[in-house]
Amino acid sequence: MRIKWLGHSCFYLEGSKKIIVDPFIPYGDFGCKPDIVAVTHGHGDHFGQTMDFNKPVVCPNEIAKYLVSECYDAEPMNIGGTIELEGVIFTMTPALHSSWLEIKGQGFYGGPASGFIIKMDGLTVYHAGDTGLFSDMKLIRDVYHPDVAMLPIGGRYTMGPSEAMIAANFIGAPLVIPMHYNTFPQIEQDAGEFKRSIEEVTHMRVAVMEPGDELDMDDYGAD
Repeated sequence: MRIKWLGHSCFYLEGSKKIIVDPFIPYGDFGCKPDIVAVTHGHGDHFGQTMDFNKPVVCPNEIAKYLVSECYDAEPMNIGGTIELEGVIFTMTPALHSSWLEIKGQGFYGGPASGFIIKMDGLTVYHAGDTGLFSDMKLIRDVYHPDVAMLPIGGRYTMGPSEAMIAANFIGAPLVIPMHYNTFPQIEQDAGEFKRSIEEVTHMRVAVMEPGDELDMDDYGAD
């Protein structure tokens, strides 16, 4: 599998299928052409360009209802649920955050904010969505054993670097990728310091990426 960061919380997972998660794409799509779109919650900086791709959308039930009403293909989910779509397994996990589908004027309730466990080609990826720190992240470690954890570090609207360090320890993924930072002035953070702080005291590795950067998971000992 290859993982590309498109900026903010948007990742492109390329393996037997191509998946884009939270397609708010502030720096361009870098030629990504997904088979499946996954949306953690309805805020505009995550829902983003969802409706531009015309591909199946895995998302909270309330967002799916809206998409279906607009004649889009959507796969509704809720916290704790698991589906298989085109050979990819999605499990929806909790996130401590609000959710509002910011569309058509003032918008409307977008269901629970969430994260995803995504299993494809023998690799397990945890995209935490927008969230604060919560102790049940230990259950994500114990139940799903993620190989990669994508964690917000921006603060203000999500957990910041200090909390994300604790989250990384709770989750225990060998590879951590910070997200949801430096897109706007309110969420500016030093991802390099986050990386140094974790790698100095744990065996985890932190990949600080620039928009458009790719990781080949074979380089991290993953298939």
